[in-house]
Amino acid sequence: MLEGITQGFKSARNKLRGKAEITESGIQEALNDVRLSLLEADVALPVVKSFLETVKASTLGSVENVRGKGKDGSIKKRSPADIFVKACYDELVSLMGPEDSQIALPQGPATLMMVGLQGTGKTTTTAKLAKHFIKQGRKPMLVGADIYRPAAIEQLRVLGEQLGIPVHADPSISPPELCAQAKQKAKEWQRDLILLDTAGRLAIDDELMAELASIKERTRPDSILLVADAMMGQDAVRTSLEFDQKLSIDGFIMTKLDGDARGGAALSIKAITGKPIKFLGMGEKLDNLEAFRPEGLASRILGMGDIVGLVQDFEEHVDMEDAEQDAERMLSGKFTFDDFLKQIQMMRKMGSISSLLEKLPGMGDMMPAGAKVDDNEFVKLEAMVQSMTPAERKRPKLIEKSASRQTRIAKGSGRSVQELKDLVQRFNMMKQMMQAVGMQPGLMSRLPGFKDIAKMMGGGGIGLPQGLMPGGNASSPNLAAMEQMMGGGRGGPLVTPPGYYSPPSSGANKPNASAKRKKRKAQRKARKKNRR
Repeated sequence: MLEGITQGFKSARNKLRGKAEITESGIQEALNDVRLSLLEADVALPVVKSFLETVKASTLGSVENVRGKGKDGSIKKRSPADIFVKACYDELVSLMGPEDSQIALPQGPATLMMVGLQGTGKTTTTAKLAKHFIKQGRKPMLVGADIYRPAAIEQLRVLGEQLGIPVHADPSISPPELCAQAKQKAKEWQRDLILLDTAGRLAIDDELMAELASIKERTRPDSILLVADAMMGQDAVRTSLEFDQKLSIDGFIMTKLDGDARGGAALSIKAITGKPIKFLGMGEKLDNLEAFRPEGLASRILGMGDIVGLVQDFEEHVDMEDAEQDAERMLSGKFTFDDFLKQIQMMRKMGSISSLLEKLPGMGDMMPAGAKVDDNEFVKLEAMVQSMTPAERKRPKLIEKSASRQTRIAKGSGRSVQELKDLVQRFNMMKQMMQAVGMQPGLMSRLPGFKDIAKMMGGGGIGLPQGLMPGGNASSPNLAAMEQMMGGGRGGPLVTPPGYYSPPSSGANKPNASAKRKKRKAQRKARKKNRR
């Protein structure tokens, strides 16, 4: 998501790393990379100019803050890179914020009108929004007012069946009349929320706007939301302005932000229209709708993750009591392929793997530029694990020692024997990591949600690194501290189990030549053993 912009900020930050002081020439050089990435991402030119001017002024105005006093009175130094990133973060939040995901709806039969062009994902987003309100205790119904797009009504009916809610549709009458009937239907069906899925066009025209204006006049909706496609770039902004002028919209839902490396509309649309982004559509599943948090998106754009968003996803899709029991068991070394499968399925339920990785602090620096995570790879892993017997899942060594078992599992899952061996190797590495963390209870308290488990396993922990949130403000992440916590800093990863190496950002913790030779020798031995 927004990889192009993220790479621009990453490049700018790298140019400031190692610099002892803030200079105008140094900041200008860094901002050149940011300017290029923003323009390539289709961010509106006035927004780009304003953003760069504000960041430059804020960074140069913080020269005296490079040295400052910590809470304990000691002299602490903030790097120019940290100050620059903080200025970028604050301006991104200001550009997209403030946070405003609330939709003001009365308790009685309320009406929410969804508008947008064809192809923006409006019908699916309407169903996602219905599910969102179901979780809040509302009883929604859907109205299929798009009688022009082939199968639009049928699509809405299928989505309504998945949600277990009624759909009001009749292609024989005009959309304004259909929508006007919805209030009566809501009373009959005892529904307290009406979601109008209106028609779109490939482009704005007078006929479309006249129909939407008529629907608005006859239904008097409590709120009008525009579904905007992030992949449309500056066209999305121009379209939004036209919809707002004719209908006076209340906010936006941005879709396809996860499928576009540019997505500049997300940065431009609020600044130009003045209307808030309410939600982000981050996938095709009905669960893939998240309340828009400018702080979270700004943090992800800067490659610093979004712990708050990650915890919210976790709390929504995972039973906390089960998760604590699973974690306690796995960290004590009792980690099986059943646990491995359960973790994969839980992650997939929370959304695409790419979006989860983006929310992990430090992951942006560890991932190579342009790297993609294919969710289909996890489908292959599931197939291999599900082809194992219960005994094999509990005791993976049975698989390692038997060529016939390997062949059977590979054939049963439609994968190769080598892929199966790779899976077993990855599983063993993960098990080593779990055991290493479990043996260091103090380390566990650094991980969100694990403090109680750390205490149960015999250590009070040392808490999060000082300075993770500058000034105690959770909305202003400190890059260096996050990298240190996640293993992206100069000290290398926090946990490096025997036989497992993750690429550090510098030469620290790099295995020496002797260790490499031993590893290759062990691999050759294992291959010879398998050939027998």
